[in-house]
Amino acid sequence: MKKILIKEINLEVPEIALGCMRINRLSQSDAQRLIQTALDEGINFFDHADIYGAGEAEKFFSQAIEMNSSIREKMILQSKCCIKKGLYEASKEHIIYSVDNSLKNLQTDYLDILLLHRPDALIEPEEVAETFDELKKSGKVKYFGVSNFNAYQIQLLNQYCSQKMAINQLQLSIPECKIIDSGLNVNTSFDAGINRDGSILDYCRLNNITIQAWSPFQKGFISGTFLDNPEYGLLNSVIYELTQKYSVSNSAIAVAWILRHPAKIQTIVGTTNFERLQNIAKASQITLTREEWYRLYTAAGKHLP
Repeated sequence: MKKILIKEINLEVPEIALGCMRINRLSQSDAQRLIQTALDEGINFFDHADIYGAGEAEKFFSQAIEMNSSIREKMILQSKCCIKKGLYEASKEHIIYSVDNSLKNLQTDYLDILLLHRPDALIEPEEVAETFDELKKSGKVKYFGVSNFNAYQIQLLNQYCSQKMAINQLQLSIPECKIIDSGLNVNTSFDAGINRDGSILDYCRLNNITIQAWSPFQKGFISGTFLDNPEYGLLNSVIYELTQKYSVSNSAIAVAWILRHPAKIQTIVGTTNFERLQNIAKASQITLTREEWYRLYTAAGKHLP
């Protein structure tokens, strides 16, 4: 498994990480096998959130792996907070409560990384700065970041926080790649050129913020996968051609498309099937050509100006 460097914190991580949103749907033995498969493949980065599995996924994860200090040392654990029923909350009280609960559920003394899951319209950056400093000083959290934030929202936090945002987790797949579309359609009147996020891709590259891609197999926001989907016949035809060339699965090609981007994007995959995870991991072994990358992009229905 190739590594990428999160430059802001000088931390090396695998370029593929395992998302644990649905892990509690497995039996304990299957979950243990999935986690061990990830470790065997060099995927020692595990992405959690306080709301995953209605709050049960973190607890199930630690029980399945029988968490102890020797296992913990092999892992990079990331969790997220701020989403509550009917609102977002980035208050000091809630962030600290969420971290303490995650530590308890994961049976660990610290999180490697904490992300604010979504922007809170009522966020007070001075309060977040104070909270992050307290969590850092206590040893409960090493590093910090955000998820689904735009450029100015990150800049606002960084103006006040001594603990700078090292990560921004964003949705990204071949069909769902507005952060790339807008950059390719600069100076056009096409809808694809609408800049919805303050050029977040370029902003993160300029500021040494690592982008993590969530839902790498999704079409739309919550519309299901594009893989083997007849709505994306041409795209799947090109993907199949590349699976034959590189002797990998279609999911590996989908991930390889993200990994090919020079921004060094870490991809979060949420599979609960250990064999599929083994196949996805092979994406780290291939590098798509520029021509193949653009063929996949246009096959998804994208148009170059």
